[in-house]
Amino acid sequence: MTDQTIPEPVASFIEAVNRHDEDALFDTFAANPVVDDWGSIYDGREAIKTWSDREFLGARGVLTVEEVSTAPGEVTVIGDWRSSFANGRSRFVFRVAGDAIERMTIREG
Repeated sequence: MTDQTIPEPVASFIEAVNRHDEDALFDTFAANPVVDDWGSIYDGREAIKTWSDREFLGARGVLTVEEVSTAPGEVTVIGDWRSSFANGRSRFVFRVAGDAIERMTIREG
């Protein structure tokens, strides 16, 4: 399915990112999340926080959603990413279990 309706918890994740709200961002993650940012793997909350402080929230990133698609257990968001660290169209693939994000993979959109 492709549309602009963003299912939870991904909708809350994007809202937290665009507000630069670290607590709300981490509230969307599972207990042991993984972020794969263009092949660099950040395993666990502490590693993700270090990465985010440098490249994501700390870089004042904003994601403007352009496309959304869903499959069982997965949400893909393609959008325009703007920050002081990196810019450009990006694909965010979220593996979701229940109300939590287990894994986020970021690639070129």
